[in-house]
Amino acid sequence: MSFPRRRKAPKTQNSELHEIDGENEDDDDDKKRNPKTNLRKDKRWSCVDSCCWLIGCICSIWWFLLFLYNAMPASFPQYVTEAITGPLPDPPGVKLLKEGLKVKHPVVFVPGIVTGGLELWEGHQCAEGLFRKRLWGGSFGELYKRPLCWVEHISLDNETGLDPSGIRLRSVSGLVAADYFAPGYFVWAVLIANLARIGYEEKTMYMAAYDWRLSFQNTEVRDQTLSRIKSNIELMVATNGGKKVVVIPHSMGVLYFLHFMKWVEAPAPMGGGGGGLDWCAKHIKAVMNIGAPFLGVPKAVAGLFSIEAKDIAIARAFAPGVLDKDVFGLQTFQHMMRMTRTWDSTMSMIPKGGDTIWGGLDWSPEGDFNCSAKKLKNNDTQTADQSGKGSLGSTKRVNYGRILSFGKDVADIHSFEIKRVDFRGAVKGNNLINTTKCDAWTEYHEMGIEGVKAVADYKVYTAGSILDLLHYVAPKLMARGDAHFSHGIADNLDDPKYEHHKYWSNPLETKLPNAPDMEIYTMYGVGVPTERAYVYKLTPAAECYIPFQIDASAEGGSENPCLKGGVFSVDGDETVPVLSAGFMCAKGWRGTTRFNPSGIRTYIREYDHAPPANFLEGRGTQSGAHVDIMGNFALIEDVIRVAAGATGEDLGGDQVYSDIYKWSEKINLQL
Repeated sequence: MSFPRRRKAPKTQNSELHEIDGENEDDDDDKKRNPKTNLRKDKRWSCVDSCCWLIGCICSIWWFLLFLYNAMPASFPQYVTEAITGPLPDPPGVKLLKEGLKVKHPVVFVPGIVTGGLELWEGHQCAEGLFRKRLWGGSFGELYKRPLCWVEHISLDNETGLDPSGIRLRSVSGLVAADYFAPGYFVWAVLIANLARIGYEEKTMYMAAYDWRLSFQNTEVRDQTLSRIKSNIELMVATNGGKKVVVIPHSMGVLYFLHFMKWVEAPAPMGGGGGGLDWCAKHIKAVMNIGAPFLGVPKAVAGLFSIEAKDIAIARAFAPGVLDKDVFGLQTFQHMMRMTRTWDSTMSMIPKGGDTIWGGLDWSPEGDFNCSAKKLKNNDTQTADQSGKGSLGSTKRVNYGRILSFGKDVADIHSFEIKRVDFRGAVKGNNLINTTKCDAWTEYHEMGIEGVKAVADYKVYTAGSILDLLHYVAPKLMARGDAHFSHGIADNLDDPKYEHHKYWSNPLETKLPNAPDMEIYTMYGVGVPTERAYVYKLTPAAECYIPFQIDASAEGGSENPCLKGGVFSVDGDETVPVLSAGFMCAKGWRGTTRFNPSGIRTYIREYDHAPPANFLEGRGTQSGAHVDIMGNFALIEDVIRVAAGATGEDLGGDQVYSDIYKWSEKINLQL
């Protein structure tokens, strides 16, 4: 049975309005009955709201933490640290003050490469408003604001190695020149603070700041820095009752002060200070070298050759375009290379002594070093160490003498199997690129494809052929370098040619001063993997490119754990291998030798690296790393004791953990 349907009348405008009004009336009734529910219905949460909420939370937390930081007692961080790690030892200055140590010998600090601040005295228009502002050291704010202007002002003239036209950058003076490299990153600050604990102050401490970009002799030519160091040391001795100074150089500052000791003796007509042969004997008690690259560092070769080191090579492998032109068009590597190749001081760090010191194609002094084994601690003196106690053999010898190898297989095989084509006479080909498209000009642009291929076809470079390689790929750089530095071994130190200033920073081509009562220390960290040799590959051709690159994919695996990310590591302080830091005091200067005719006493003080146990310890108080060692409590204690009058024998003589004596004996050097 069906029922007739009632047809719906078509909706009119009035009926639609009535329905809407009805709905609104119902909604109003609902809002009155349940207002909270309807507030949620009306509120729509947008992305802008989310962002504002997040920013607000971050700002609130930040200001709250900042308030707590400023409100809490100064001793609170130490309280938290001691609650976690136990009681902290007294800082060395406090400990030695309790023992009764007081100020005795004035101290002179000699900073190393890059750690000293540089400020602007004259610049181009892009540097408007930066008069006497730090362009190096400090916050590096101008680097981020105007990078190309910054590079222009930090660079030196590529022909003279001095100031470019219209630019004057000078070293910051005083202890603040190198106490901190950047906010929160100390260099000399911890040592200065601990010396102050036993009474040292500005009149008994002097920072021998200099423009570390210049060649050592040019610091005197342009700024008379060596003369000012001489005058300040003489003044400190005169105003402190005739007590001699204790000099504390770090890193490249070690080579700089070695140059100074020859400069101050040399007569003025030869570019010297005219102090006489007994000046050092009258004014210097001890030279305590920290992280000394006496014989150079392989890391400098990689820096000059491809503007790389281990960390940069790894970062470049993970993000191949970030630092190159491929992504941002900034040509970062090219600007860095152009800038650093104007710094003549970098050439002082090229390995010295050739194959005699660093090894050849099939041997090296450290070839038996085992990267996977932990060294046994040994505080014994030279006799015990030379017997081989504490050293662990390696399952596979490493060809550390091959500082640069093109290909992992080339780094491993015997030299008889390597087919080499000499690059020295190779003719450089056409330019690699259209030079008009390059923002930063490098000397690689003049080599051409033929020149690049010639370098790679030589396969392997030892310390003896590295100089020829750099002359081929960077002729302008090396032309300046040859006038200021030498990297060989002297046959006859009495030859008049060694009176030239270019030999003064090479310990293998100069004599120590005639100062038998002076002491020389070499103080460095051990137990940190340190760059010693590299595996390279050719970079795919592109505009304005650097054709050589560390092969970060080259791994040694369990068979050869010393090879990681294209870099062979050895024992050292992360920057300076043990061989470079320790050889001269272990053998070259030990006793009376042709390099040490007056028999100055030498001591090796090694500090076994122990990383911080947790983040509250900062960079650690037992670190052996190249810069962090400046906060090592044991090293600071040794420095303060000597400054307060102790001798090397009072410290206990040598303190050795590495195989430096064994490795030194493998080097056949006429003494």
